Amino acid sequence: MVTRAARPGPGGDPAGDHEHLQLTTLAGWRGFVAEKPAVPDLLPQTVWAALTDDKRACYDDDRIDHHSRLLVVQTPAIRQVITSGRRLIQLNKNAHYGRCGLMVSGPARTGKTTALTQLGKTIEVIHRRRHPHSTSDIPVVYITVPPAATPKMIAMEFARFFDLPLSRRSNITDIADAVCGVSLDAHVTLVAVDELHNLNTATRAGAEASDTLKYFSERIPATFCYAGISLERTGLLSGTRGEQIAGRFGMVRTGPFGQDPQWTALIAALEDSLRLHHHRPDTLTKLDRYLHQRTHGMIGSLLWLIRSAAINAVLDSTEKITKKSLDTVDADITSQTPRPPAA
Repeated sequence: MVTRAARPGPGGDPAGDHEHLQLTTLAGWRGFVAEKPAVPDLLPQTVWAALTDDKRACYDDDRIDHHSRLLVVQTPAIRQVITSGRRLIQLNKNAHYGRCGLMVSGPARTGKTTALTQLGKTIEVIHRRRHPHSTSDIPVVYITVPPAATPKMIAMEFARFFDLPLSRRSNITDIADAVCGVSLDAHVTLVAVDELHNLNTATRAGAEASDTLKYFSERIPATFCYAGISLERTGLLSGTRGEQIAGRFGMVRTGPFGQDPQWTALIAALEDSLRLHHHRPDTLTKLDRYLHQRTHGMIGSLLWLIRSAAINAVLDSTEKITKKSLDTVDADITSQTPRPPAA
């Protein structure tokens, strides 16, 4: 069996209680794909004012939960990754060897993981729609590369996703055979590998871990898609191994947004998703220059800033986001660091 019931943890709590938050498990990934968060309606002013304390608390909790997620904006990078990934899957459909892959590379906080997971979600939704009765299929596998990864650690990440009942004494050959067998039986179409920058190919273990990924890509008839920070600088594409990877993989590069209409449109989409009673429309779009200065154009930093300000607006009952309220939010360290002057 690929899946099994959650095992009781200490105190009788199921060990799998938080699996839905882990995309690197089958249960977590399926929950992510199936998730369709309801957007709370903004109550009319008179109804809102008449809420009892208990009902107001529940109403506020729903809005806080919404603002903690907001929406996934279809940025150009996400659209490019999804289009490229779908095209490569078609190219690889009848390939017996030398299958092509995709890399998503860029600085931190530029939407690489979002693009990778949205590609996986798209592929799985399409598969479920086309094969509604194939409930045992696992069209997408999502794993992350552990720090200082070794070949066995890579293999174990695959086994962990499938929840394979392997003993600690299993060697890498046993694990790889089990993973490849399940992948074939489950009709895996896409393998998404995140945090690839954790592979240090300058070390023997890192180079062998890279070879292990290549081995899986040859054994599993699927399209492999990698994501990581500035992969061009990690050494992954240098040397004999690198030449082989570079010859088979395309690359989508992510980066900060410029201060342009695309940036303003992104802010407008986020602002439109807010559920605050006193927020004035277009307040944030008029602050596009300020928001660009605060975040250096990084979508991850922008989301952090707006989400935090929206949650604060519910908690302190101001029910609006202003420049003053944004000034009080401490965003990530990167966005607080002055940007180096242009060369």
